Amino acid sequence: MKKVVVLISGSGSNLQSLIDTTSYASQAQIVAVISNQPEAYGLVRAQQAGIPALSLSTKLFANRDEYDAALMTMIDEYQPDLVVLAGFMRILTPNFVKHYEGKMLNIHPSLLPKYPGLHTHRKALENGDQEHGTSVHFVTEELDGGPVILQARIPILAEDTEENLIERVKEQEHHIYPKVVQWFVTGRLTMKDNHAYLDGTLLSPQGFIKAP
Repeated sequence: MKKVVVLISGSGSNLQSLIDTTSYASQAQIVAVISNQPEAYGLVRAQQAGIPALSLSTKLFANRDEYDAALMTMIDEYQPDLVVLAGFMRILTPNFVKHYEGKMLNIHPSLLPKYPGLHTHRKALENGDQEHGTSVHFVTEELDGGPVILQARIPILAEDTEENLIERVKEQEHHIYPKVVQWFVTGRLTMKDNHAYLDGTLLSPQGFIKAP
C-alpha cells in the first residue's frame, strides 16, 4: 500500500477528486492532508473522509527555508511514497524540492510550457489562443518547469470568459490528476534524469495528451 500526502491551500476540489477515485484504492492511501492555510475548506473535506487534516501556518516562521524545513518534518512523519500538490500556493525552496525529487507531483492550469505562474486562463484569452488546458508534471526547482506527464486540452470557445474557462479546465483536472496518481502508485510512472517515463517509455515534452 503506497502512502500519499496531499498539500493544499484552498477549497481542495482536486483533493476531493483524489478522495472520490477508487481506481487505485487497493494500491494507495491518502495518509494526510496538510495546508498552509488553517481555514482552507480542503481540510474539512479531509476530515469528512476520515483523513488526518493538519495545518502549518506560514505566520509562525521567519522565512521560507524555516517553513519548508518544518513542513518536511511534518510530511516525513507519514513516510509518504508520493507527495501531491493540489492547489498548494507556495513557491517551494530548492531543499524541499530535492528532498522529494521524483516523488512529488503538481497540476498546473495551462498547456505547459505555456504560461507558468498565475493568471493562466486570462493570458490564454488575452492572447487569442485556440486551445487551453491543464498539465500534470513532476516538481523540480524550476517553477512549473518539471517533466510533463499528462495534459488535457480543451478548445477555447467564442463565448468563454475567464470564469467559465476556469471551471471547464477544473473539470479536466479532476479527471487527469487521479489517473496520474494511479500511474505512479502502481509503478508505471517514474522520473529519471529530469524526464518522465510511463511504462518505461520516455514521454514527450508535452507528456501524454488526453483528447478533448
